[in-house]
Amino acid sequence: MRRAIASLLSCITVAAGLAGARPTEAQPTDYPMKPVRIIVGFAAGGAPDALARIVAEKLTQRWGKPVMVENRVGAQGNTAMAAVAKAEADGYTLALMPVGNAAVNPALFANLPYDPVKDFTPITQIASVENVLVVASGSPIATAQDMLARGRPGPNQRGLTYASPGAGSLAHLAAELLARSTGLSMTHVPYRGVAPALTDVLRGDVDLIFAQLSTAKPLIDGGQLRALGLASARRSAVMPELPTIAEAFGLPGFEAVSWYALMAPAATPAPVVAKLNEAVSQAIKSADVAEAMQAQGATPIGNSPAELSAVIAADSARWSKLVREAGIQPN
Repeated sequence: MRRAIASLLSCITVAAGLAGARPTEAQPTDYPMKPVRIIVGFAAGGAPDALARIVAEKLTQRWGKPVMVENRVGAQGNTAMAAVAKAEADGYTLALMPVGNAAVNPALFANLPYDPVKDFTPITQIASVENVLVVASGSPIATAQDMLARGRPGPNQRGLTYASPGAGSLAHLAAELLARSTGLSMTHVPYRGVAPALTDVLRGDVDLIFAQLSTAKPLIDGGQLRALGLASARRSAVMPELPTIAEAFGLPGFEAVSWYALMAPAATPAPVVAKLNEAVSQAIKSADVAEAMQAQGATPIGNSPAELSAVIAADSARWSKLVREAGIQPN
């Protein structure tokens, strides 16, 4: 009887071992074994979508597996970010997360459906996109000094108006930061999207706007917009003649740069995170991808997960402070 029991236990042990075995293709180190999705919270055709597609195409070539971009528009990108936060943490559903979703919206929305720190694992910062302060070409504001003269409070001064694609957008925050730094009297005119905001600036209905350089440059080159300054730490390679806001307004350290990061759901296996970081960083730094990004007015980055975490923490502290102090509320 004892021999029979021992034999039975031995068989159970072997069977359990076989059942617990996993084929090599299921191991995280063999990632990816199926298509990967990059979720973008904004419509096709904009900077986030363009950057995601540039990266997706390069990864598809590298891996021989489809990397697809999926646009889920709504709630200033919050709907898409919430979907990725709830996705399986296996590296097959990723988010292209803008600075707004990572560092602004947690302070802007009382009931944000995701936490950019607790619900996500950082992969890498894909690129930064410079923002430029522009007015219509027919505006009486030709320089930063004109803007300061017209916008400072005083007798017979109506102040200035500025457009943005929405309350809490980086365009809104950049203008609010400029107003507070200079003492300018500036009234916010929020829109639902970049196109209507730019349209009213072009018509002269609103004085100015901070717009991404990739969007504004064709209109600047075409003589429809006039650029006053770049909201970055250094001048742009594509418009080297344009001074920074710091130079034009005498505001050392002024910076309001958009950026986009690749994020995975929290608890994504470390080997998968490492593979993603290596592949995406190498793709971003390749000559053809860098050229394609620069054509979009973007500067490739490709940093480490730890460096990206530090960027998110720093920008969260900076922008959430401004949101609270200015009492900014979503549209």
